[in-house]
Amino acid sequence: MTSTASELVTLAAAGKRYGALTALHPTSLTLVAGETVALVGHNGAGKTTLMKLMLGVIRPSGGQVRIAGTDPAGRRGAQVRRRLGFLPESVAFNGAMTGAELLGFYARLKRAPAADNPGLLQRVGLAEAAGRKVATYSKGMRQRLALAQALIGAPELLLLDEPTSGLDPESRAEVYETIDRLRDRGASILISTHALAEVEPHVDRVALMHRGRLLAAGTVAELRDRLPLPLRVRLRVRHCTTGRAIDQLAGYAETLWRGADRLELAVDPADRAALIHDLDRLREIVEEVEILAPGLDALYCRLTGDPAPLEQATAGETP
Repeated sequence: MTSTASELVTLAAAGKRYGALTALHPTSLTLVAGETVALVGHNGAGKTTLMKLMLGVIRPSGGQVRIAGTDPAGRRGAQVRRRLGFLPESVAFNGAMTGAELLGFYARLKRAPAADNPGLLQRVGLAEAAGRKVATYSKGMRQRLALAQALIGAPELLLLDEPTSGLDPESRAEVYETIDRLRDRGASILISTHALAEVEPHVDRVALMHRGRLLAAGTVAELRDRLPLPLRVRLRVRHCTTGRAIDQLAGYAETLWRGADRLELAVDPADRAALIHDLDRLREIVEEVEILAPGLDALYCRLTGDPAPLEQATAGETP
């Protein structure tokens, strides 16, 4: 099977079994150059298995995996892997090496110029710690060092497993700024994450996985159309006028919470126009309006029937 020019990654009914255990059911998915895709699902959903197939660490039990038209577990797999960058969820580095030495080691493995390493360390905020031993790094610093090694060689495909784990808010924002720049440069990026609200503004598509199956893939807008969920409407009104607002919107709005001057309602997206019309009629008492479309977490729960928010899942995953 040959990929089109724009398809950097192609999975065609690729699955993986370990004896009687099916870690990944036949899965078809493509990634094109210059897009970022979020791979989301609870522990054991098959996300790590899918990444291992792309890396060529394991072979599929059935179907095909191609990176730029080449089997990553095949005869030319080593050449393909030099075009990839991988950030594992659990980072384990030799603590006796300095940050600069460790990056130099990985650059030699990828046959990439070591002259680029200082710039990579600067990009992830570790330039001043380059001469320190990795054993003295905090968890967040080790995570940023892992991201730097994933960027060695300007990879065409980045596989990032929980890339912001252990980072403070400023560092998390910097990681996503880096991801956005890499996408703009033309790289394909696959992010496995539980931080759905955090990742949503930075991805082009989402792949939802559950119990080894790819349940749905598409843009957030496409998933919202496919899995209709009510809008959340938050209102702040003049004191003691919530009853009037409820009466006006009663034909289609469900009251989720009510206070003396605040309301939270559920409204079907099909009734958005009626909502706006009625809120205009209530403008003398309505002081603030916030209309929230369902996020990735709500979409995932709807698709799987699992009431537990995905972002409460623990880090770490079995194949």
